This record gives sequence, C-alpha cells and structure tokens, in this order.
Amino acid sequence: MTIIESAAAIQDYVIKIRRELHEYPELSLQEFETQKRIMRELDAMGVSYDKAGTTSVVARINPGKGTKVVALRADTDALPIIEESGVPYASKSYGVMHACGHDNHTAMLLGAVKLLNEMKDELPGEVRCIFQEAEELCVGAQNVIADGHLKDVNAIFGLHGMSNLETGFYDVNPGYKLAGADTIYVKFEGVSGHSSTPQLAKDTVYPACMFVNELQSIATKKVDPKETVIISVGRISGGTKSNIIAKYSELDISMRYFNPDVRKAVHEAIQRLADATALAHEIKVEVIFEETALSTYNNEAVTVIAQDSAEKVYGPGRNVDLYKQMGSEDMSYYFQEVPGTFALLGYYNEAKGSVYFPHHEKFNVDEDMLKYGVALHAQFAVDYLNQ
Repeated sequence: MTIIESAAAIQDYVIKIRRELHEYPELSLQEFETQKRIMRELDAMGVSYDKAGTTSVVARINPGKGTKVVALRADTDALPIIEESGVPYASKSYGVMHACGHDNHTAMLLGAVKLLNEMKDELPGEVRCIFQEAEELCVGAQNVIADGHLKDVNAIFGLHGMSNLETGFYDVNPGYKLAGADTIYVKFEGVSGHSSTPQLAKDTVYPACMFVNELQSIATKKVDPKETVIISVGRISGGTKSNIIAKYSELDISMRYFNPDVRKAVHEAIQRLADATALAHEIKVEVIFEETALSTYNNEAVTVIAQDSAEKVYGPGRNVDLYKQMGSEDMSYYFQEVPGTFALLGYYNEAKGSVYFPHHEKFNVDEDMLKYGVALHAQFAVDYLNQ
C-alpha cells in the first residue's frame, strides 16, 4: 500500500480529530486543551513526546535512531473571530474560530504520526513532529527553538492550506514563498497651543500628513522594481480637539518584503524621511521598528526532495507555482536554523462552499485535502531519511 493509500484509509480518523479541534478552538498561548488532546492521541499511539514553549508538543518517532533527524511542523492556535460557517461542528467558544486552518494542520500531522509510527522499524532515522503554539503571534516557532527542539534536526517541512488552489493541487517550489512583515511606529512631538496662534505652537498633524505622502515614494522610487515591498499606513492619530494644535501625532505602519537587504534599505529610508520631516517642521520624532516575521525562503535542495514526495502523493502535473505570497509565517524562524521547505495545499471547492480565504468568518476547507496533507508529511519524512 502506498503512503497516499494509507492516508486515505485513515481519512475518517483525521476528519474526526479535525472537527473536534474545530469545535473547541483556543487563542495563541492559550492552547492548553488542544495540547492535552494532542498528547492523548500520542499516548494512544505509544509515541514519546515533550512539552515545549507554553502549549506546544514535540513528538519523536525513533528518537536517537540513525544519523538523520527530519522535522515536521503544524500550528495549533485559532483566531478571535465569530464563526459564521454554518457547519454542524462550528466553534463552541464564542468569538474564537479556527479560521486559518490550524485545526486541519494539527489533524493532518497527527495522521502522519500515526502512519510513520506504524512504519518506524523501516525508517533509518528520527522523525520529530512539532505541534506549535502561537503562529498567529509569530512567537511559537521561536519558543520551540529556544527550548532546544531543533537540536540535531537536518531538515524541516511544513504546510498550509490555500483557497487560491483547488483541492488536488499544490505549490512546492524553491525560493521566497511568503513575505516577511514588520510594524513601524512613528511618533511626532511638537508644541501644543491655541489654533488662533499657530505661530506660537509646533503642529504635528500637518507634518504627519506630509510624511505619509512622501512615504509612498520609498517603495516606488527607492526600491528596485524587480523587488516586492508593500508599505501601508494602518493607523494615524493626532490631537485632542479642533481648536488645540496637536502636540503629538502617531502612525502605525505595516511593511512587507522578501529580500532582507531591501528591508534594511527601506528601514533606513523611513528613518531618514522621518528625521527630515521633523527637522523641516522643527519638531521631534521617534521611530520604532518591530519585527513580526521574517520572509520564508524554501531551500532548493530540500524542496527538490519535497517536490518528488508531492508528485508521489498527488500525481504528475499538480504543482502550481503561486510565486510570492504576501502573507507571513513564523515557519521562517525554523528556516534560520535548519534548511526546510513550506508547501501550500489547495482546498478550494466551490461545490462544497470551500471558497473563503483564511481569516474569513465563513472559512471552511474541503476535507478531501486532509489525506493529501497527511500523506505529504509522511512521504517527505520517508524520502528525506532515505535519500
């Protein structure tokens, strides 16, 4: 029996786990019941594991065996969204929803653990399966790494469901796959005063507006057109009353990028612009750059192995390169430590209503995609350890 055939044979088990997780979603760093659910399944399989971070679990198949360790990763957290999917297994935790498919990811990795554990005697090395907390906060991967669970790992694989691919299609390709993200906080400080005597004050609202206008030129004039950068002002706030000159004006900026060198150049350009704006208007400025996630880069050598695995699972002609996606993932932090690749699996099925992008209140996947995720995890582990 092939691995995809074995995955199809346990589809009912995986769907059951997925729906249970979907009914009881938990927010980032609060996934305590999810952690217990995962550990119960691992106990039933006889698979050893360790707790990690706050609510993560790291399972180990063949711990210490051979000279290679391959890691598989799934995220476990949900989102603060009121579910409107209408499915009978909808969230029973009001205001919390698995709207990004992490219930699917967790269930698929549990399915893969089940298959790999049954064939462990045939595996020449160790498989480490990471059920990771807090992807939505982009801190879970760093917590797992800090606890030492990537020690001795030679390669890592992860996946995510996508609505812009139909069920039965996937994207496993090398290079930049998901964007890095930063949040930039800018605060201008002037001198307040009465609106009837603006010459005695130092306004910050007008300089903030000028800063926003010039900010857009950084992406269009300071960055190579072949590179991709998005700079968005998501919040601007200044002043307290119409007849009071605003002492403070604040901006929250979202930046997305792929190339770390471009990121550095854009940061420097934003700082220069902020300083120049403050100087021109005789006010002060503070700029804080906060990292959310790094860009996700698929290692070529590992991706070639994953492409071969995916073709065994899906069949030929199913690999669709979605190019660079502007969403972000903390899988990128694992890739700073060990080479890896991140697969995107299609779940779009109009007939089943599985048409919504992640983070939508009506989000729901075509469960036929689950067997592919189970099989791809397991197939990659087998292929990597045997190559």
